[in-house]
Amino acid sequence: MKIIITRDYQEMSERAARLVLETVKAKPDAVLGLATGNTPLGLYRALVAAYASGKASFAKVKTFNLDDYVGLPRASRDSFWHYMQDNFFSQVDIKPEHVYLLDGTAKNLADEAANYERHILDEGGIDLQILGIGMDGHIGFCEPGASFTSRTGVVNLTKSTREVNAENLLELKQVPAQGLTMGLGTIMEAQKIVLLANGRHKAFILHKALYGPVAEEVPASILQRHPDCTVIMDAAAAGE
Repeated sequence: MKIIITRDYQEMSERAARLVLETVKAKPDAVLGLATGNTPLGLYRALVAAYASGKASFAKVKTFNLDDYVGLPRASRDSFWHYMQDNFFSQVDIKPEHVYLLDGTAKNLADEAANYERHILDEGGIDLQILGIGMDGHIGFCEPGASFTSRTGVVNLTKSTREVNAENLLELKQVPAQGLTMGLGTIMEAQKIVLLANGRHKAFILHKALYGPVAEEVPASILQRHPDCTVIMDAAAAGE
């Protein structure tokens, strides 16, 4: 595991963007796994800036998002589909048919999950997966106790996850109780993984995930077993 400590959030975002851009330069049709939330916003801004300045193209890139809420229409401003459109997809040259997102309103969620896994395989697997880390160590919507071999599927969201995510709601009065997410087994199959963390509030769980025992109670701890994982954190998150 490679650990990079940066001065601040801006540098963290720029270092992450550099890794993404290097991947796309080396492989123009790279398959990227993308995350949502506050942490990767700076990364997306940096990628958009690279495209706007003519330094990058995403025309051949394919993307798969980690997760979304069950029962939430994509048209909702609180859906992760809407988040990705606002912060990345609509501002670069990526093709709509190259974008894959889980549909939490699918009539059969088991089929939706199985089809998502199949699409990832059909595209040759994920070359670079971007992750954030929750206060309880979750990645994607894989909450504490999730099996290390879990695949894409429906999960119940913990109270802490719902409380944190509620801060970003634009329309909903409360966060949905369930999510549809890539499993830990799915995530670990990515060729490369980049975990981003910023802020003093992430220091304790980050230390636990990176240096504590590998245990399902801390889902992110499984990243210790990945052969090519880079962790980029700001100085505050590196506090412990």
